[in-house]
Amino acid sequence: MSDYVDALKELYQSHADPAAAVRMKAYMRNQFEYLGIKTPERRAIQREFFSKYGTPVIDDLDEKLFELWGFPEREFQYTAIGLLGKFEKKLPPDFIDTLETLLMTKSWWDTVDSLAAGAVGTHFMRFPESRETTLHIWRKSDDFWLRRTCIIYQLNYKEKTDFKLMKEIIRENLGSKEFFINKAIGWALRQYSRIDAEGVRAFVSATPLAPLSAREALKWLDRQSKQK
Repeated sequence: MSDYVDALKELYQSHADPAAAVRMKAYMRNQFEYLGIKTPERRAIQREFFSKYGTPVIDDLDEKLFELWGFPEREFQYTAIGLLGKFEKKLPPDFIDTLETLLMTKSWWDTVDSLAAGAVGTHFMRFPESRETTLHIWRKSDDFWLRRTCIIYQLNYKEKTDFKLMKEIIRENLGSKEFFINKAIGWALRQYSRIDAEGVRAFVSATPLAPLSAREALKWLDRQSKQK
């Protein structure tokens, strides 16, 4: 273990709260261990750590991310994502391989969604060729977390959203029984409905979406209609 990550580990362990850890683990369906550091406190500790120790050079970023990802406690994965966020606009094109590994390892909505809408979305915006090559593979993957990423990576694109592409990817996932796929479809459409309300309404009307997807897609528009 690097001295950098070892220092972070000691700092986090000094703030552990076993009682809170039990509750946090239960909330995540007992899939991951926790130190019991709540998000506001963890972010404050994280800022303190980065202020004192700085960030690694980009050539060492992979090593640090994988070290953090290797710990059983979920707070370390969250911190890896926070560290990655400081490099989003500096990553080289081939860093998509690292992002794919993170998406497919210890996968759950908390890490996958943060990576998809953050580092992956930024990476695809910066490197269109990498986006095309990667999406071609991920869209066909048996790993539904990669397919979820394909659906939601444009969450923060706003007017730059490629709605045609989003619809294509959604159609490829019609008929899925996977909750996280159907939820992602609704989420992506709901987010874009703020930009193109009529486009989203038309697509939902014309497409045999799962009931969950349709409800989620129109949730914001329905709420706006009730407020008028």
